[in-house]
Amino acid sequence: MAKGLSERTLATSLSNGKADHAAPSSAVVVREWSRVAEAFGAFRVTGDQLRAFQQSESSDEEPWDTLLSTLAMDEHVALEMLAKRTGLSYVAEPRLQESAAKFFETIAPDLARRHSIAGIESDGVTMTVATSQPFQPTVFNMLEDLLHMPVRIMLTPRAGVANLINRAYERRQDLVTEIIDEMPLDERTIASVAGSVGSATDLLQLARQTPVIRLVNMILFEALRRRASDVHIHPMENKLVIRFRVDGMLGDAFSPPLSLAPAISSRLKVMTELDIANRHSPQDGQTSVRIGSRKIDIRFSCIPTIYGERLVLRLLDQSQTQLSLDAVGMTRKMQAELLDLVERPTGIILVTGPTGSGKTTSLYAALGRIDRASRNVMTIEDPVEYHLDGISQMQVNVKRGVTFAAGLRSLLRQDPDVILVGEIRDAETAQLAIQASLTGHLVLATLHTNDAPSAITRLIDIGVEPYLVTSTLLAALAQRLIRRTCQTCKGSGVGEHVGLGGKCEVCGGSGYKGRLGIYEIMRMDDELRKLTLRSADAVALYEAAVKAGFRTMKDDAAEKVAAGLTDEAEVFRVLH
Repeated sequence: MAKGLSERTLATSLSNGKADHAAPSSAVVVREWSRVAEAFGAFRVTGDQLRAFQQSESSDEEPWDTLLSTLAMDEHVALEMLAKRTGLSYVAEPRLQESAAKFFETIAPDLARRHSIAGIESDGVTMTVATSQPFQPTVFNMLEDLLHMPVRIMLTPRAGVANLINRAYERRQDLVTEIIDEMPLDERTIASVAGSVGSATDLLQLARQTPVIRLVNMILFEALRRRASDVHIHPMENKLVIRFRVDGMLGDAFSPPLSLAPAISSRLKVMTELDIANRHSPQDGQTSVRIGSRKIDIRFSCIPTIYGERLVLRLLDQSQTQLSLDAVGMTRKMQAELLDLVERPTGIILVTGPTGSGKTTSLYAALGRIDRASRNVMTIEDPVEYHLDGISQMQVNVKRGVTFAAGLRSLLRQDPDVILVGEIRDAETAQLAIQASLTGHLVLATLHTNDAPSAITRLIDIGVEPYLVTSTLLAALAQRLIRRTCQTCKGSGVGEHVGLGGKCEVCGGSGYKGRLGIYEIMRMDDELRKLTLRSADAVALYEAAVKAGFRTMKDDAAEKVAAGLTDEAEVFRVLH
C-alpha cells in the first residue's frame, strides 16, 4: 500500500487502541500513548487524551471522527495538517476520472459510503482512493485485495467523498434504483405493501421504514446536487416518474416502481406535518432540512389524480441565494434607475412577470440597498422566502384569517416607512396598497402581467380608479429569467472538463448553468398619466413609453447575447 510510515503508525495505533480495552500495566500504557502522541506532531495531542480515547462514549465511531471530536478541530484543517505530517496529498474537491471505473464496479455502494472511500483514478498499476477516514488500515488492505492492486491514499473531506460516490454510482447505476434495490421488492412484498395502504396506521408505519426514509433523502440530495428548484413526483398509469426543474427546464430524473408512490407520499407528508390518511383532497405544507451546513426550505404540495397523488416540492437553498442586483443580472444603468425609485418616500413600485420569474428576488435585492437603520421596512408575503436583517416579515395564513389585505391593514398600524406586499391579487389588497402610498408610505409589490405597460391596465381591471393609479404609481418593472451559457464548455455541452460519458461536468451537458434576469423599467411620465386617465389599452401605453425612451426586455436580452452571457435560442424560447 502506497502510504507514509507515519500515517500507518498513527492509524494502526489508534485502531488497535480503540479495539483493545485490556492494558498490561499503567506505566506501559502511559509510555506507549506518549510515543503515539509524539507521532502526531503539529496536532499537539497529549498522551492522556489518547489514553482516554478508548474509554470515550463515541468509541464505536471511526478513530478519526473520535480524534476530531476530542481535539475539537475542523475537519478540513485537520486533514491538511495530517497531509503535511504524512506526506499524503490533500484535495478538497477531487475530480473523478474515467480510469477509476474499476473501483465502482468492484466495491459495493454501501461499503464505499460506510467507510467514506471513493476511487479517483488508476494508472493500471495503482488505484488512487479519496477518503475522509484515514485511520482504517484494515479497510485499505481489504481494498487492495478486492481490486488486486495497491491503493494510494488521498485525503478529502467527507462531503467531497460523498459527492464522488454519488456521481460515480449514478453513472454506473441510477441512484434511486440503487436505494430501491436494497428494499425487498419481490412480487409478494409489493403485493403485501399495496394491500396495507388502506389505513392511517399502516401508512404511518410505511413512512417510517428506513428504506423509504433513505429513498426520499436521496431524492432530495440528488435534486440539490443538480441545482433543481423543484421536484415533481408524477404517478402515471404504469409508472412513477420523478422530474427535476433545473434552470427553469423540467426533465425526467428517475422512474422508481409505481408501488412506491404511497410510501414516498406518506414520508413527505410526515416531514411536512400533513394528514397522511387524506389522499383525496389537495394539501400544502412546508418544512426545513439540513444537508451539512446548508439549510433547505421545502414547500410541498400534493393533489389527487386518477393515478394517485401528484407531488411537487419547491426547494429553496438559503445558502445559495444571491440577493444582489449584480447577481441577478441587472445592468448598472438600470440599477441606478431602480435605486432612485426605492429611495422615494412615497408611491408604488410594481414588479411584474409570470410565476417563477424572480420578482421576489429582485424586490429583496432592492430592499437590501435601503437604509434599514433609519426606515422601518415591513413585509407581508406568502410564503416568506428570504430572511433579511432589520426587516419585519409577516407570513400569510388564510386559515387563521391573515390574508394580504388583513395583514396589510395591520402593518399600517406599525408605523412603517417601506412596505413590501408579496402579491396584489384582488381589489381589496390593491386599494389598501394605493391608500398606503397616498398616506406617506413607499409600497413595493408584485403583479402578474406579461410586460410593464400591462401593469397599468391590470390595476384598472382589478378595480383601481385610473386617477388613483396616476397619483401613486412610480414605475413598473417587468422581468424574465433566462439560462446563462455555461462558461466552461461555452454552450456546447462538452469541453475540456468532461465527466464520465462525455458530458460537460459543470453543466451536465445542457450547455447552460445558472440563470440571469432580463428587465424593462417603465417610469410614469405626464404622457402615460394622460393615457391612463383615458383608460388607454396596453398597446397605446407601450407605444408612448417607447417614444419616451423605454427599453424593452428584448433590448436588454440583446445586450446580454452580445456580451456572451446567453444565446439567441434561449432568448427566443423565453420571449417569443
